[in-house]
Amino acid sequence: EVQLQASGGGLVQAGGSLRLSCVASRTTITIYTMGWYRQAPGKEREGVSCINRRGDNTYYVDSVRCRFTISRDNAKNAVYLQMNTLKPEDTANYYCNAKSSLSGRVYWGQGTQVTVSS
Repeated sequence: EVQLQASGGGLVQAGGSLRLSCVASRTTITIYTMGWYRQAPGKEREGVSCINRRGDNTYYVDSVRCRFTISRDNAKNAVYLQMNTLKPEDTANYYCNAKSSLSGRVYWGQGTQVTVSS
């Protein structure tokens, strides 16, 4: 069973930065598309960003484009989300996920809370 461990959340002032990390265990992430989602209180979970297996193709939701950068280090079994110029509306619980290119199965990690104060 794939396990994903997310970390790096915290409390930051608007305009600040955070870097989220997600490390996978019991697998190698080379076969997975990796992504970050977030869920704010009272809102549905939304996709924030994802990155393909080789790391040469990325997607960002419009609200974070040019502020967030997703990257991956397959040797470390890790995916990262660099978040700059944070806004209060970025406040949410952030989750990483992995989608297998072989089975299509999706795995989720536990969330890491990001709180941006105004």
